[in-house]
Amino acid sequence: MGWQSSVLRDERVVFTGIGFVTASLIIFAMNNWLTRWRDETIVTPNPPKTQYITQQTEDSLELKTLDTLLGHYNYAIKETAAKIICDRAANDPGLLETLLWGITRPGYDERVKNLRALAVICVPRVLPLLHTWKAYSAIVRCLELSLDPEQEVLENEGWDDYPLRDITEKMCFIFLEQLVDHYGPEMLIRSKFVERWLSKQNWGRTEEDRQRNFHNYMLYRDNKLKRLADAVRKTGSGRAVLVRCGLMSQEGADDFAAEQADNLNLMDTSGERYNLLLSINMGRTPRAQETSAEEQRIRHRNREAIVVNDGTRPIGRDDIIHRDTEWRVLGEPGQS
Repeated sequence: MGWQSSVLRDERVVFTGIGFVTASLIIFAMNNWLTRWRDETIVTPNPPKTQYITQQTEDSLELKTLDTLLGHYNYAIKETAAKIICDRAANDPGLLETLLWGITRPGYDERVKNLRALAVICVPRVLPLLHTWKAYSAIVRCLELSLDPEQEVLENEGWDDYPLRDITEKMCFIFLEQLVDHYGPEMLIRSKFVERWLSKQNWGRTEEDRQRNFHNYMLYRDNKLKRLADAVRKTGSGRAVLVRCGLMSQEGADDFAAEQADNLNLMDTSGERYNLLLSINMGRTPRAQETSAEEQRIRHRNREAIVVNDGTRPIGRDDIIHRDTEWRVLGEPGQS
C-alpha cells in the first residue's frame, strides 16, 4: 500500500484525474445540447390535407385554365380536367348539336374530329340525348358521306370486310348499335338508314345478286353492320324497306317472318317440348293431362311397384314388379 499512497499524494495524478472527469462531463453535456438543438431546428413538413373539388370549384374554372391542366405532367390532374370538360359538354345541349352538325360536314378531317369528341362525351347518361330524329339523321348522313365509290362487291363468303372499313363508319356503327340495343331499330329505320346507306353498298349489279349477297352476309358475318341490319330485318317495317330497296325478295321476307314466328312459338312451348322429348327418350308415350280425381288416383296407383332383391346382386329391371301388370297376375283385391 506504500506505492498507492504515494501516487495519491502526487498532485499530477490528482489533477490528471480531475481533468479527465471534467472533460468527459463537458463532452457529454455538449453532445446532449447539440442533439437537442438539432431536433429543434428540423422543419417537419405538414401532412397534405385531403381536398375535394366541389361543383362550385368546377364551375369557376375557365376554359383557358382547363386547357392548361390538360397539358399537365400529372396524370391525375389531366384526368380530372378531362372529366370536368366532358361533364360540361354532356350538360350543354348546344354543344351536342354542334358536334352533330360537325359530323355532317363534307370535310373528312372535320367529321373525324367531331366524331371523336362525340365518342368522348358519349357516356351512358348522355345516350338518351342521342335518341332523337336529329341525331339519327346526322349519324346516317355521316355514313352517307363515307361511302366508298370503289368498294368491292360483297360476295366473298369467307372474307369479312369490316376491319378494313373507314374509321368514321366504325364509330357511327358504335353509336347506332348502342341506340338500337336500348331503344330498338324503329328510329333507325325512320331515318332512312337502309335507303341512304345500306342499299348503296356494293351488293352486286343485278337484283338477284344483291339479294343473294345480302343474304350470305347476314348468314356468315358477325360484326356491328350485320347486327344492325339483322335488327332492321326482324321488324315488319324493316323488311318492307329491304324489299323496296331490292335487298330481299317478298317471298324471302315472308319466309323470314314465318321463321321468326316459329321461333317465338318454339320459345313459348319449350317446356312442353322438353317434356315430350323426355318421355320419348324414356320409352313412354306422352299422355294427356288428366283433370279428374279418379284418373289421378288411378295414375298414382299404377306408378306403385315392388322391388324384390335380397341384396346379393345389383337391382335390375327383372327385380321390379309393377302394379298394373304383375300384381294383376298375383291376384289384386277386387279382381278375379
